[in-house]
Amino acid sequence: MSSPLDARTDNLGRAIVLTLTTIAVFGVQDAVAKLLVQQYSPFQITMMRYWGFAVFALIIVMRQGPLREALRSKMPKRQILRGVLLMIDIWCFAIALQTVALGELQAIVIVYPLLVTVFAIPILGEKVGIFRFAAVGAGLLGALIILRPGGVPLEWGVAFAIASAASYALYIVLTRQVSASDSAATSLAYGALVGLVMSSGVGIFFWQPMPWTDFALVVVTMLTTCAGHGLMVYALTMAPASTLQPFNYFSLPWAIVLSIVVFGQWIDPISLIGAAVIVAAGLVVMARERQKHIATVAVPPVGEE
Repeated sequence: MSSPLDARTDNLGRAIVLTLTTIAVFGVQDAVAKLLVQQYSPFQITMMRYWGFAVFALIIVMRQGPLREALRSKMPKRQILRGVLLMIDIWCFAIALQTVALGELQAIVIVYPLLVTVFAIPILGEKVGIFRFAAVGAGLLGALIILRPGGVPLEWGVAFAIASAASYALYIVLTRQVSASDSAATSLAYGALVGLVMSSGVGIFFWQPMPWTDFALVVVTMLTTCAGHGLMVYALTMAPASTLQPFNYFSLPWAIVLSIVVFGQWIDPISLIGAAVIVAAGLVVMARERQKHIATVAVPPVGEE
């Protein structure tokens, strides 16, 4: 099934602006969600937010063709597992929002690109050289700096933040795997439907009535979720994901700003150093992966020109 979601015409400058805008929108979503989970179950808020995202995703998919065609996957079990992992990631992040400050939470989950490198070895059979292994080790050291004694309090919120990063990293690795045989529309359809079933199947048991003012905030999370994903898809039609990925680290300073402005919560200087180490290590890994990809493309297989 071909889809414009798979097409791309390079327009780097506009793509970067859209990526930064996407991150800003998602940051607002996280801040509003953090306000909501102080009063309501994270499972209820996640369920309601996912209703909006599922409708948005399925509309995009069905604009490309019949839904039943999008669901024809060559790797259906892996696609379902992707959806499960994404839902676990969102649940864990929402639970962590209850107790962990936005800046510190983002500083922890930002380790996911390094975990992608680690998980890609057994799952995708990727070979990682000593240089990238060293960068991953440095990034994990940065995480330990954040979680040091006297740093971020070691409680359930932190554990869920780490689980969120690990789940999302596994989701990314499986997305790479299924992208070799399935279209982007197929992956989007499975992610929307699996998440819709899981979030509703659990969230309905945590339902709590809310006044219109709080429901309005839920609508904001729905709209920002849809807007963020829409901008991200649009950005990826203009530039490669590998080129835009480094700009995702803008989420860290933006989360710190929102944490201070909205909640009055500051990130301590040593934790900020740890976060900077993680970002630097992640950028090194991305640069090495990009360099390796370019080298692979530059040398055609024997017999091709």
